[in-house]
Amino acid sequence: MLFKGTPFELNRLMMIRILVMLVILLVFWLGTRKMKIVPSRFQAGLEFTTDFVRNNIIVGTLGEKDGRRFMPILMTIFFVTLGMNLVGLVPGLQLAGTSVIGLPLIMAVIIYVLFIYAGIKKHKVGGFFKNSLVIPGVPIALVPFLALLEFLSTFILRPVTLTLRLLMNLVAGHMLLVLCFSATEFFFFTVLANGSLLGLLGVGSFAFGIAFTLLDLFVAALQAYVITILGAIYIQMALVEEH
Repeated sequence: MLFKGTPFELNRLMMIRILVMLVILLVFWLGTRKMKIVPSRFQAGLEFTTDFVRNNIIVGTLGEKDGRRFMPILMTIFFVTLGMNLVGLVPGLQLAGTSVIGLPLIMAVIIYVLFIYAGIKKHKVGGFFKNSLVIPGVPIALVPFLALLEFLSTFILRPVTLTLRLLMNLVAGHMLLVLCFSATEFFFFTVLANGSLLGLLGVGSFAFGIAFTLLDLFVAALQAYVITILGAIYIQMALVEEH
């Protein structure tokens, strides 16, 4: 769309991502620039959302001390994911910023790095990998085998599943919406326009489209919750003294 043929070229997806980031910055600027003891509805809504993320996801998982340490990045992950998911339901845009693997992968890598950083910071390198790979109390003969499984699960599969969980849920939801509303257009403007009563099936496909839109709205918020709380859980697992 812009700067074609240069290293800075922007396609529609990147423009949507930039727009979402600007909207998030604007929302927080408007909600915090003139905060009042008796808040407006807008300020109250923003405070309710941020308090929910802080108390129920971050502090509720990591505790007050560690929660405050990792709150800026986890709070950012939540609201960026939420905004990028919801934009897929906005008429005229209808393309989630998380529907292409790049952004989900970046989110997963950030959480993965935070997990390793927190563990090494707390236990040093040797202690962190010992806690992550060695299960206390198992027979010594099984330690190498179980350590290999733990390595694959913790350091290989974890970032992969984080990425795919966020990506595939959004892609699947939007494919259902495309299917329902494309079917509606076909039944109403092709079948019914040619005089066939089968075109009335478009009423059903339209109803399913509305239902899946509401479901997609719920999934968009749920995925922001899931990736943030998983990030907090992984960091908490890195900080505990034992496996």
